[in-house]
Amino acid sequence: MDDKPNSEDLNENSEHLFSFGVIADIQYADLEDGFNFQGTRRRYYRHSLLHLQGAIEDWNNESSTPCCVLQLGDIIDGYNAQYNASEKSLEVVMDTFKKLKVPVHHTWGNHEFYNFRREYLTHSKLNTKFLEDQIEHHPKTMPSEDYYAYHFVPFPKFRFILLDAYDLSVLGMDQSSPKYQQCMKILKEHNPNMELNSPQGLSEPQFVQFNGGFSQEQLNWLNEVLTFSDTNQEKVVIVSHLPIYPDASDSVCLAWNYRDALAVIWSHKCVVCFFAGHTHDGGYSEDPFGVYHVNLEGVIETAPDSQAFATVHVYPDKMLLKGRGRVPDRIMNYKKEAGSGGSRL
Repeated sequence: MDDKPNSEDLNENSEHLFSFGVIADIQYADLEDGFNFQGTRRRYYRHSLLHLQGAIEDWNNESSTPCCVLQLGDIIDGYNAQYNASEKSLEVVMDTFKKLKVPVHHTWGNHEFYNFRREYLTHSKLNTKFLEDQIEHHPKTMPSEDYYAYHFVPFPKFRFILLDAYDLSVLGMDQSSPKYQQCMKILKEHNPNMELNSPQGLSEPQFVQFNGGFSQEQLNWLNEVLTFSDTNQEKVVIVSHLPIYPDASDSVCLAWNYRDALAVIWSHKCVVCFFAGHTHDGGYSEDPFGVYHVNLEGVIETAPDSQAFATVHVYPDKMLLKGRGRVPDRIMNYKKEAGSGGSRL
């Protein structure tokens, strides 16, 4: 399902509105190549920085410069914590991002929490909430400080929403806090394994420690923003480190309560697509309600002679994702107003 755009698609009488960049799972560390936890897939820790430099160079030189870049989480690798190199590695990557001519919106993934406590991230350069849009006359669209999420408008009638997929999580949290205890209870109720990162034997394999979920508070906030976007006839792009649609992801990498997130999204007509990282393999599917789920291939497992990033070109009737290296091109036509059928999870 590569959905490669052809020249006819690209030359349709649609005016180009704006573009944005996407990149996922850089996981930089100043280390020799290694392997994933199963020892089956190569990880290019040091070379991931060169891939990022190449992506930035490409975005800076595009004929229509992207308005922003979405960084989908896992910016540095968890190994940095073992070598006391977390801050240094983050600084190296952030210095590289400084060469980009447009703003970057940072999402938090599990590797952020392997390296830093939540409090640290909140006060770090990885917190890009200052770029949010504030809808003054709709106070319920203001996110709480209890989770890292916000929305912004890169172009009139288009709203982007960043979600905190580790709002419910045992990672990066004070173990004496009530929220940690609540999340550990949820995790152990669904995962009886001694090793909580193991999905072995689970009927719901997403309940592992390296995943997380969305609190009811955050889902209520998402619902308020989507209600505003429906009323305002906006199109919405949602961003999260964790995927939420099973057909676009392996079952282990989904958010704990992905069904709850889908139920909110499917009760609105404004959402065009949902971008996530985490899987490293990538994934793509259109759900029964016409929402496209795009899991971007991870930089960390991309060979030196390839690439892994994309630019999404936005038109009045569709979005065209132009992939680089192992990221395939995609066409995402907006759903028609009438009759988007399908059954809820």
